[in-house]
Amino acid sequence: MFDTWKRGGTVFIAGNGGSSSTASHFACDLAKWTLSEGKSRFRVMALTDNMPLFSALMNDEGTASVYSEQIEPFIGAGDVLILNFVHGGSGTGNAGSWSQNLLRALQVAKDKGARVLGLSGFDGGALREMADVCITVPVDSTPQGGAFHLALEHLMCNCLRQKIADA
Repeated sequence: MFDTWKRGGTVFIAGNGGSSSTASHFACDLAKWTLSEGKSRFRVMALTDNMPLFSALMNDEGTASVYSEQIEPFIGAGDVLILNFVHGGSGTGNAGSWSQNLLRALQVAKDKGARVLGLSGFDGGALREMADVCITVPVDSTPQGGAFHLALEHLMCNCLRQKIADA
């Protein structure tokens, strides 16, 4: 992410369920906590925060494209997509395979030359195999995995804040 900041790239963040609030929180912290006087700001966007666009895409295009359609015109080489999902896309529910919207966004990001950082739990699921880097918290509990992800994101922000101040 530091290299993305240095090059003026953008960090896009997404998640489903509770992980969507973690994505929003992380975007806020990257934008605010890493500020350093005289330094450029982090370009960051939480894909979970534009509910009118999110619901329009969901209504017109279907759930699987709510994130990929948002990043398609913007993401490119030098950018990073961060995906928060505790199960990593490893399960199914009433709506079919979990988190196909996140996995589709991952594929768009990779096709356009962006790097993908994943935060997962359980066994990491498809995210572990597809992301450039995947931090897998080895817990079988969605709430615990989400809590660890937020702690890791705070640590990343602290490290980035120091690196930016020293740059």
